Amino acid sequence: MTAVDQEATAPAPSPPRTRRPSRPGGRIGSVEVLAVLLVLLVVFRSQVAGAISDPRLQTWTTVFVSVLVQATPFLVFGVALSAVIAVFVPRSFWAKALPRHPALAVPVASCAGVVLPGCECGSVPIAGSLIRRGVTPAAALAFLLSAPAVNPIVLVGTAVAFPQNPEMVFARAGASLVVAMAMGWLWLRLGKAEWIRLPHRPELDDGSKWRAFWAACRHDIVHAGGFLALGALAAATINVVVPERWLQRLADQPALSIVALGLLAVLLSICSEADAFVAASLSQFSLTARLAFLVVGPTVDLKLMSMQAGVFGRRFAVRFAPTTFVVGVLVAALVGSWWL
Repeated sequence: MTAVDQEATAPAPSPPRTRRPSRPGGRIGSVEVLAVLLVLLVVFRSQVAGAISDPRLQTWTTVFVSVLVQATPFLVFGVALSAVIAVFVPRSFWAKALPRHPALAVPVASCAGVVLPGCECGSVPIAGSLIRRGVTPAAALAFLLSAPAVNPIVLVGTAVAFPQNPEMVFARAGASLVVAMAMGWLWLRLGKAEWIRLPHRPELDDGSKWRAFWAACRHDIVHAGGFLALGALAAATINVVVPERWLQRLADQPALSIVALGLLAVLLSICSEADAFVAASLSQFSLTARLAFLVVGPTVDLKLMSMQAGVFGRRFAVRFAPTTFVVGVLVAALVGSWWL
């Protein structure tokens, strides 16, 4: 083969590689967004300064930051302890610790929440795992309702949020225990096994307990922290945007204010380690109305309904959540009128 033939049969040289753009399609990244925001702040600095100096905005910022600062330590500590319980406490322990008779297991499981810290974000999967291990659903559901409402972290947080009203701690604990036991016994009477459908939660079954612990912490802190920020934002907005006379008019109607704050607890969906600080900021309302906020919130809210639908099934959630709301409002009204 000649040199000319070799050159003809040789593969053609590949074209030089061009460097691909770091952001294809001209996608804007966080650095560009930050740069634009800084430029806008410089251009409109006089308008921004005027807005910041507005007393209403300063009040909003004060309420928002104070709720977050006071509640965050309780939230973080509660999530960590909830993860410890979910990962390191053997699931078979609960089946052995509870009485075999379902009617007796309900009050025992309710009282177990007093000594086992955790928020509602952690109690839902724990209740699911209890049912998987053979615990009667009525007892597991009673624990689900009591643990986020009467555990030491929540009660200490309530005492800190209401330093002038220590009776709120006892009223909250008593009313929440009554709601938990009442719902457990109602399930024994009216509940059906086919309403509960339990999926698998893999992060709690990780081979390494420490990996499972950190996975549970990340899962719960992201969910609970986000809802805490939303709750603080809503509480600050209510205190600033809603006219004082409207709130006072609602607060002056005892029965309506109790239902209203119960509905507000459902909508705000604040973690139980933080809800007392939001309730304390709603000073226009009576202690009984704020007790309804504290009793209803840890037992039924938007995030709990979605979590319960995911863990137990929709057929369960659409029956359990509305019934819990009605029972919670009635018990809070009765306990508040008697105790507060």
